[in-house]
Amino acid sequence: MAKILLVDDSPADIRFMTEVLKGQGHTVASISDPAAVEQSISTEQPDLVLLDVVMPGRNGYEVLRGIKREFPSPSFKVIFVSSKGSETDIKWGLRQGAADYIIKPYTPADVQGVLGRHL
Repeated sequence: MAKILLVDDSPADIRFMTEVLKGQGHTVASISDPAAVEQSISTEQPDLVLLDVVMPGRNGYEVLRGIKREFPSPSFKVIFVSSKGSETDIKWGLRQGAADYIIKPYTPADVQGVLGRHL
């Protein structure tokens, strides 16, 4: 299965997504500090990054732009996971370079469906 880096400032969301991903057989690393994402990617070498949009200091869009600068030809995909689920939010996230978008609240089946398309 895949190694997934989870980036979210909410401990509850990290716990829930970690349970979902481990239940599907994935290895999970998590980080709650959006300023340290690029370093975590270098350290963890994930197959996929699940990235929250609404975070303090540096939102998910800014983080994704930083990832694209640091890793211009990444071997991993980034998928947004956010409560910001309007059509405009999703289009903007995809335009920023995300491979897909998971809207909170989500079910394990929602996550499995999206990951199935990208792993």
